[in-house]
Amino acid sequence: MTDIKRIETGPRMSQAVVHGGLVYLAGQVGAPGASVTDQTKDILATIDRLLASVGSDKSKILQTTIWMASMDDFAEMNAVWDAWVSQGNAPARATGEARLATPDYKVEIICIAAL
Repeated sequence: MTDIKRIETGPRMSQAVVHGGLVYLAGQVGAPGASVTDQTKDILATIDRLLASVGSDKSKILQTTIWMASMDDFAEMNAVWDAWVSQGNAPARATGEARLATPDYKVEIICIAAL
């Protein structure tokens, strides 16, 4: 049986779960009410921190799902993403529009990475 390790666990969810050589990150959001650029920067910094806490990094991200409150902000989010993503190691990615937990959130990013 493979061990399951939960990171930053709260009553509703864990921020990350490690199992079978993979790390699954919960949906990450930035500072409520901030710009798309600032929320995306916050999210990517959190992803970097969570991955580092389990011995991984952005070059090992396998898949990313990005939810946006409005696809009108797609280019703004992508400008931050493109500057951050590990060159030559871009993950499989999907981006869609959805109503997020509150109107103050403009971007939510979920990812799965290898250890």
